[in-house]
Amino acid sequence: MQFASRWLPRNGRPEVTHATGNSYLKDGVLPHMWCAGCGIGTMMGALVRSFEELGYRKSQTVVVTGIGCTGKLDDYLVTNALHTTHGRALAYATGIKAFKPELKVVVIMGDGDGVTIGGNHFIHAARRNMDLTAIVLNNLNYGMTGGQASATSPGASITSTTGYGNPERDFDICALAEAAGANFVARTTTYHGWELKDSIKTALTKTGFSLVEVMSPCPTQFGRRNEMKETTAMLLSLRDRATPLDHYRELPEAQRVGRFSTGILVDRGEPGFNERYAAVRERAVREAEGATS
Repeated sequence: MQFASRWLPRNGRPEVTHATGNSYLKDGVLPHMWCAGCGIGTMMGALVRSFEELGYRKSQTVVVTGIGCTGKLDDYLVTNALHTTHGRALAYATGIKAFKPELKVVVIMGDGDGVTIGGNHFIHAARRNMDLTAIVLNNLNYGMTGGQASATSPGASITSTTGYGNPERDFDICALAEAAGANFVARTTTYHGWELKDSIKTALTKTGFSLVEVMSPCPTQFGRRNEMKETTAMLLSLRDRATPLDHYRELPEAQRVGRFSTGILVDRGEPGFNERYAAVRERAVREAEGATS
């Protein structure tokens, strides 16, 4: 369903004619608790608008979160929700989807929760091609616990645990998902709000493991230590560094420094875990019945 993005006056008040997603939010939860400039609220808005545009039933939707700033998100929703332990959101989500394949399972994680503490679970969820959607909000550090370096903190960046520069190299979440076998991989930013909603919406419709990485540096911890003290500076940095994939591929290696590719990076049609598991069960039943006949 398409929604017009315009405001129409009615009885002296504006009327929203595009998807708002408000029906998926609990009454009285706004304004949200995240810091000014944090992208989690923007991402949550894109998520619930995607639910509305796709017609997701609340009773058939499960949002799984881990620990960290993103872990608060499930408190705002009226869908089914599961708040799990640090780094284990994908493990819990795997169990949910394996037991009840008919459910729509969405996993919300930060970079610390999803691919640093939870890196092994991330790899294996992608390897199994579990039919769920993983949204990783990459804020480049452990935002909630004091701004410590995570696996995605850029080399030489300043964090609370790397006061003179990060000696470690960061890794590419999307490349990791692709190498592990994810069916769908996309990257966008919280500056690009409409593209963010479209990326999440597309990921939700895909079979197999779908990843949307959302670039959104933490303004409170990472930004103020890395020359992005104002929210506008952080957003403009995202605008300037985000590069559509086709253009990014054309750039010489030297010009890619400081930039990152955006858009749909991987789009495969491999069967998901539940489909392959059903085939294994069918074969096992067939052989068991043959042995007893």
